Amino acid sequence: MPSTAPLGDIMAARLTDALAPSQLEVINDSHRHAGHVGDDGSGESHWTVVVESDRFVGLSRVARQRLVNQALADLLATRIHALAIKARAPGE
Repeated sequence: MPSTAPLGDIMAARLTDALAPSQLEVINDSHRHAGHVGDDGSGESHWTVVVESDRFVGLSRVARQRLVNQALADLLATRIHALAIKARAPGE
């Protein structure tokens, strides 16, 4: 059964479990895309994730984004139209 929790809360929980971030912001940008392609009317289609994690130390930008995408894979396939990722290691 699909969760009734806000998508941002689900994303934050998944990223916390997968990456143990020292900082995490999940920002809903959907209001800036209302009426555009990919706007499904839910108000939860476009997101920005700002995440800092020790898991990113020594990884390229692409490898960091892959870890975020893996944590959110099923949501990206079904509920998230667009995701901007800002991923950094501590001290960057």
